[in-house]
Amino acid sequence: MTDDNGNTKITRHWATMLLGVIVAAIFLTVIFSYQVEDRETALVITLDKVSNNPVGAGLHFRWPYPIQKIEKFDNRYRVFDGNVGRLEETLTKDGHNVIVGIYTIYKIIDPVAFFKKLVDVTNAEDTLNAWMRSVKTETFGRYDFNQLVNVNPKEMKLSEIEQEMLAKLRVTAKDYGMEIKSVGIKAINIPETITESVFTRMKNERAKEAATFRARGKREAEKIRTEADTKSRKVLAEAEAEAQIIRSKGDAEAAQHYAVFKQDPELAIFLRKLESLRRVMQDKTTLILDTNSAPFDILKMDSDSLKPPAENIVK
Repeated sequence: MTDDNGNTKITRHWATMLLGVIVAAIFLTVIFSYQVEDRETALVITLDKVSNNPVGAGLHFRWPYPIQKIEKFDNRYRVFDGNVGRLEETLTKDGHNVIVGIYTIYKIIDPVAFFKKLVDVTNAEDTLNAWMRSVKTETFGRYDFNQLVNVNPKEMKLSEIEQEMLAKLRVTAKDYGMEIKSVGIKAINIPETITESVFTRMKNERAKEAATFRARGKREAEKIRTEADTKSRKVLAEAEAEAQIIRSKGDAEAAQHYAVFKQDPELAIFLRKLESLRRVMQDKTTLILDTNSAPFDILKMDSDSLKPPAENIVK
């Protein structure tokens, strides 16, 4: 075709050809290449023969199917808690049934061994599930019930059980191209048939522990009382000794005054009567007394009898 000036219309023809080339290039790229992401590892299978060199991230060349087939595997860690028997009864060493569930964290570290023995993740997790059930039954069967459920954390062996299961699964999974990072106990339940007996045993253990604490408290209290009594007796003895020293000093000083009183017995008697009267009548008091009785007999003495002897007057 030509335009009004007689020129051939070839623009549309070239555009169609260019589009065809682009489509063909895309088609060939899809057929002869493949993309591997950072989180993936790929295996190239040429005529049913698996390559021993896994392919890392990037764009890679390939022959079209059925000459070559590409299998990709996620190399990140996966959490798997089983697909059959996630929670099932397990028998302990002492014959108790417990309902136990465990989980594993794993990843593919050898795609070649993994593909040759397990093919894909679905088959791998079915196999891993069987391993988990077997190792769970075997490991829990070597521990007593009170090592799983106990009011005393020191007697529980859950961490040891997890480490034992991890060690066994690691050895088995390594031959299949998998790494088991950790194994954990997800749940431990008690069947209803033995719940009441377990609660009774736990109550008895609590009561026993409480009795131990009470006995310990009584011993501590008795020890404190004994120490307090000892200190009290020591303080009283020291105070009594100090009082005895003071009394001895007082008696010594009193003996000096008594020696003075011996020089004039009548004056001493008179002063003692005055002291007694002062003590009896130190408050406002009305007394009806016999003045013939000491020390009130001094109330009827005349002025001459109240005078001290002449020899006691200081000149």
